[in-house]
Amino acid sequence: MASETKAERVERIKVEKDGFDVLDDIIRYAQTGEEIHPEDLDRFKWYGLYTQNKNLQGDDEKTYFMLRIKVEQGYLSSEQLLEVAKISKEFARDTADLTTRQDVQFHWIEIENLPEIFQRLERVGLSVTGASGDCPRNIVSCPVNGIDKEQIDDVRDLVDALNDLYRANREFSNLPRKFKVGVSGCNKHCISHEVQDLTFTAVKRAKNELVFSVSVGGGQASNRRIASHIGFIQRKDVVEVSKAVAILYRDNGRRDNRSKARLGHLVEAWGEEKFLAELEKLSGVKFEAFDGMKFTPYPRRSHFGIIESSKQGYNAIGYAIPAGRIGNKIFKLAQELKDYNAEGITLTTTQNIVVQGVAQELTQSFAKKIQDSIDLSVEPSVFEARTLACTGLNFCKFAISETKNFSIEVVDYLKKRFPDFSEPVSISINGCPNSCAHPHIVDLGFIGAMVKSGEERVNGFHLVVGGNLEGEESRFSIKTDVKVTSSEVPLLIESLIEEYEQSLNSNFGNFILEKYSNEPAF
Repeated sequence: MASETKAERVERIKVEKDGFDVLDDIIRYAQTGEEIHPEDLDRFKWYGLYTQNKNLQGDDEKTYFMLRIKVEQGYLSSEQLLEVAKISKEFARDTADLTTRQDVQFHWIEIENLPEIFQRLERVGLSVTGASGDCPRNIVSCPVNGIDKEQIDDVRDLVDALNDLYRANREFSNLPRKFKVGVSGCNKHCISHEVQDLTFTAVKRAKNELVFSVSVGGGQASNRRIASHIGFIQRKDVVEVSKAVAILYRDNGRRDNRSKARLGHLVEAWGEEKFLAELEKLSGVKFEAFDGMKFTPYPRRSHFGIIESSKQGYNAIGYAIPAGRIGNKIFKLAQELKDYNAEGITLTTTQNIVVQGVAQELTQSFAKKIQDSIDLSVEPSVFEARTLACTGLNFCKFAISETKNFSIEVVDYLKKRFPDFSEPVSISINGCPNSCAHPHIVDLGFIGAMVKSGEERVNGFHLVVGGNLEGEESRFSIKTDVKVTSSEVPLLIESLIEEYEQSLNSNFGNFILEKYSNEPAF
């Protein structure tokens, strides 16, 4: 009898037990200490759990987990942030990383502690349900929703409605693969709609008419594709269209090959015209033709510094968290929010934060206190602001190279070397080819690989360059033949910036693309 393929195995275990039905098993394993069945380990993902790499464990053979909290709206109240900080300190060895889907991840989680962790999260209104697995992931949106005076639309109610639609809904708990949705009312288009499975982007047309542009089939890694704009819909139709897209994907997406199972693959297989026709038929919503619109370039899609809130008497403050590794700073941040009576924080899709609800008269004092006590600047350098990193070799079983702490070292080096450099350079340090840190949409993408150093092969990176998101003018990066060891990465970036400063080019992204466009690919 032929052995199962990876796709066949995954599809079988999802049918035999729904991913959302594994919670009782998690509690049982935690209480009894019995060996975890490998198929249940796969189902653990529906509750944000992954076994972590044993790279840092030495002789310790225990199984530890990464745990992802699904932070709806990307928002953590001051109370929620403090509880997250306490869990990090008590159960996760002071680890806490921010993700590109506005989530929080812990490491070093032991299964026997999960019942208490789950209970404590639930008490403050947080959950891990649907944080991973073949189901709708966290709905991403702008971190200054509802308080940004320049916003096109406050879409918080739409995000809530979509979360209500998908949360623990067994109608959508067995999709072909993950399903990533975004809703944007931001005038800076900060959620990268071009690489989401499905995004609704608010647009103001003539006579101040509000509509939403719908884009489908975006993605990176094996489904590298700029999303297709398929038309405009009315605000009232967003939820129905989102539901219909999920149904089309559930019922028609490929299940025989997981590398070709994302929504973008279905859009490619059907073509945009057929996909739109089927969507209109199922949803009952008639789309208006998409006639093009301008979008903010990717490096300028950020919310940093002091942001005057539409809530009178208050400000928001955007801070960069290099590589998203907030770690033990999260506890101090939570304490400062409590001391200043600030409302909370929102997480961004670029692994940064925006502090919400700081009284105007306390804003400068708060900003200085955060700078002095936990070294977060209200005016981050371009390197702090736009450097992404995935989980990396220390904790991820797929990684080839270390990323998080390494990227912080790279940022520190570049800050000291170029203290006055102001061009918005975007950098990604990605531990493997899976694109978790989005290396294909930034100026400089480093993808983990084994490279030659003398006669040895060591951990290093391949360089890809020139990616940018800008609506219809978006482009993915191009491959270069540059392969560097980890120690060579900061020196390479340094030499490229020096060369750019000596050039006549006024845009780093264009400069780097022109430099490598005629070189052979690796």
